[in-house]
Amino acid sequence: MKKEEPTHRKFDSLHDFHRALGFPTPLHPMVSIINLADVSILPEEFSDMVILDYYKIAYKTNIDSKIKYGQNHYDFGAGNLIFTAPNQLFESPDEIKRSGYVLLFHTDFLLSYPLAKKIKDYGYFSYAANEALHLSDKEKNIIVSIFNIILDELESRIDDFSQDVIVSQIELLLNYCNRFYKRQFITRKAVNNSLLQKLEVILDDYFKAEKTSAHGIPTVQYLAELVNLSPGYLSDMLRSLTGQNAQQHIHNKMIEKAKELLSTTELTVSEIAYHLGFEHPQSFSKLFKTKTKLSPVDFRHSFN
Repeated sequence: MKKEEPTHRKFDSLHDFHRALGFPTPLHPMVSIINLADVSILPEEFSDMVILDYYKIAYKTNIDSKIKYGQNHYDFGAGNLIFTAPNQLFESPDEIKRSGYVLLFHTDFLLSYPLAKKIKDYGYFSYAANEALHLSDKEKNIIVSIFNIILDELESRIDDFSQDVIVSQIELLLNYCNRFYKRQFITRKAVNNSLLQKLEVILDDYFKAEKTSAHGIPTVQYLAELVNLSPGYLSDMLRSLTGQNAQQHIHNKMIEKAKELLSTTELTVSEIAYHLGFEHPQSFSKLFKTKTKLSPVDFRHSFN
């Protein structure tokens, strides 16, 4: 029997999205704030996964069940922020009781503003749902106040300055979220340290089992899947702990293995490069020298 493929509903505009919710036409075609308290019963269109060509920042609380985002579920009961980039799948819960806000804005709304280029630097838009931003009471108040400023701007004074004000508030919101995620990495340091130790074991086992010759250098995606994190969150977590991202962490572990082979075996530099998963020995030599300030040959000679 053929497995039934999950379905999804794509909304091409805010107007269609509002209409599906039974809401009035949005006050602006490219930006909107939805007060979840105004959503009584979700229409049938929201029983499937939803795709929207808009950035989505959702602050949700008082939701008892789990919400699906990508391939994972997450419990929003405590009240948290989750970020969705354009064209990412998300699913809304079907309970009647819910509260919070959802900010939606199109990439084109940011055109001519520096934020249009900078927004891709906010890595949490690529985090998974189980890496949502958990807010303290004080942080919640700050976030909600920004939502309210944007909502007030949309509802009461659309004029020549409205876009400037709204874009500046969106950027302020994103910068606060940067700060709050940094705080989250610190407050969860004990948990993150255990993950760091787990990563060390995974990488040690990978190199000891000599998987590199068959499968190449382990990727960030490979590590992230083994510890149930998104690649972006894994890199940011490691950077907060060690000052280096996941890719740099992998390279450092690989260089340690290369040093071991150079100092304890008679394998040629090319053989070591292939053994470690490099297609071209020159790439290995270049990375080794970048990391150690010595070529592989010079490093080996230092032991003779």
